[in-house]
Parts: sequence; C-alpha cells; structure tokens
Amino acid sequence: QTDSISFEFDLDHAPTKVCRALTDPALLTEWLLPVTGLELTPGTPLTLKTQAYPGWDGVVNCRILEIEEHRKLSYSWVVGAMGLDTVVTFTLTPTASGTRLSLVQSGFKPEQKQNFGGARYGWKMMGARLGDLLATLS
Repeated sequence: QTDSISFEFDLDHAPTKVCRALTDPALLTEWLLPVTGLELTPGTPLTLKTQAYPGWDGVVNCRILEIEEHRKLSYSWVVGAMGLDTVVTFTLTPTASGTRLSLVQSGFKPEQKQNFGGARYGWKMMGARLGDLLATLS
C-alpha cells in the first residue's frame, strides 16, 4: 500500500509553453530545482540538487520513465538518504484558456508521512512558482 500526492493547476498558457517550463534546464532551475544531465529520452538519469538540510544532502536522483511531447512527462524521484523512491508524473491537457497541468507523485510508503507532508508542501509552493515563471515567458 502506497500513497500519492495529486495536484491540478489550471494555467493560462499553451501546453507548448508549459512543456518548455517542465523540460528546459534553465527554466526548471527557476521554479523547481537546479538540474544536471537532463536529456528527454526514457532511461536517461538526471540530478536535481539544492542546498543540503539536516537529514538530506539536497540531491534528488531521477530517471526519465516516459515522455510524450506536450502531453506527459514521468520520472523516478529518488532521495536515497530518506529512503524515498517515488514517481513524479506531469500530464498536460489543453483547455479553452490554456492548460490543465496534473501532477502526481506516487509511491510513498505508509511510514513516510513526514516525506509525504514535505512533498505536498513543496509541490504546492513549486506550483505557484511555476505559474509566476510562466507569466514572464513569451
């Protein structure tokens, strides 16, 4: 039995622009975390890294699992120091006013309530930052 976090963001931006913010390393750094090694090919590893905190070295090891241009992006999200091994999936659906971005992070174990709460807080904050960033892009 595992738990999932799920968010939906209704964005007033075209799926192509939203996809760019999810896949461009410079843009990812602005709203999510600094990224290295991002290649949009299934199986390719990438690393997200921020400042270290007590109990976490600031590193998230990822691997691209699935990509459908302008529609879906899925990757593993592994934080070894915390024993966290989850999957993050972004799904983009065109709407009359832009894009509905669905975000799901799945695979939290029952004993990972603190990780679950931290991820929920983090994605909510990152979603707001993504919206702010999209407003600045042409």
